[in-house]
Amino acid sequence: MDRKKINASNIRSAGYDPGNRVLEVEFSDGGIIQYSGVSEEVHRRFVNAPSPGSYFHDNIEESFTARRIR
Repeated sequence: MDRKKINASNIRSAGYDPGNRVLEVEFSDGGIIQYSGVSEEVHRRFVNAPSPGSYFHDNIEESFTARRIR
């Protein structure tokens, strides 16, 4: 999955697979977590948020099933 740089202190990049509704987030510590069931709208709002880190914590982190891949 291709990821794009995110301008947040604790998030390095994020990618999205619309067919499988999977959001992949790479953190500054090198960890990568995939979140399943994420809509295209949530992904769009996340990457375009004035504060992507805050949007992630408020709307994604605890709202979707997570799977660590690295």
